[in-house]
Amino acid sequence: MVTLKTIAEVAKMREAGKVVAEMLAATSAAAKPGVSTADLDTIARDVIARHGAVSSFLGYYGYPATICTSINQEIVHGIPSAKRKLKDGDIIGIDAGAIVDGWHADAAVTVPVGTASPAALALIATTEESLRRAIASAQTGARIGDIGATVQTFAEGKGYSVVRNYVGHGIGRAMHEEPQVPNYGLPERGLPIKPGLCLAIEPMLNAGSADTEVLDDQWTVVTGDGSLSAHFEHTIWCGQGGPVVLTAAGDEADARIRAELGAGKLVRA
Repeated sequence: MVTLKTIAEVAKMREAGKVVAEMLAATSAAAKPGVSTADLDTIARDVIARHGAVSSFLGYYGYPATICTSINQEIVHGIPSAKRKLKDGDIIGIDAGAIVDGWHADAAVTVPVGTASPAALALIATTEESLRRAIASAQTGARIGDIGATVQTFAEGKGYSVVRNYVGHGIGRAMHEEPQVPNYGLPERGLPIKPGLCLAIEPMLNAGSADTEVLDDQWTVVTGDGSLSAHFEHTIWCGQGGPVVLTAAGDEADARIRAELGAGKLVRA
């Protein structure tokens, strides 16, 4: 079931979004050669604890860590490990989620470790830009298909493949809610975007084919051909005045929320 959030509920999601933004900033800054992915998980756990929040990931269907750390050919859901140390030239996707007062926020970034190759940096930049464009397409009155079509058109135009087996999602009281938000498809198709819809949009682009495999740990998803992959994600609120990123640093989302709260816009659309 698709649920539309009131502005008061969105304000609670924004508090979770601030925690996620801090988790990603702290872990990204620490992603240096020689650092283990378990070290990054500890950093994220400390941010969660400092804010009195709860990890969206830890214990989710048995997932054993606070964040996901996916290196090079790993697309998503890589498990942090003390044995896995970052090397110069790696790229790492860091996915984080937090719960505050029962409301979730979810976001991800991919960052270079030390000096990454021009090809790796281009993949990262294209994936991040595809997310930016996807968010801009999530206007009220548009449709879910417009989001996926935006990602697919841009990514494939740059020579990358779009992962199809894993998609974005609605978010709110649960981390994964309806609707699914594919990163491919046709414009003007799918669920209409209405004010109050909250989505986690998350392009995953591969330098090679779109094929995926799951490793023996039953979590880590890798590219089928061993090519590099990048992943970016934000939780957004589709507001009357356009989409607002709830998992970004800064005060733009807070200002929009305060303005609509002040206007008394608490009724579901």
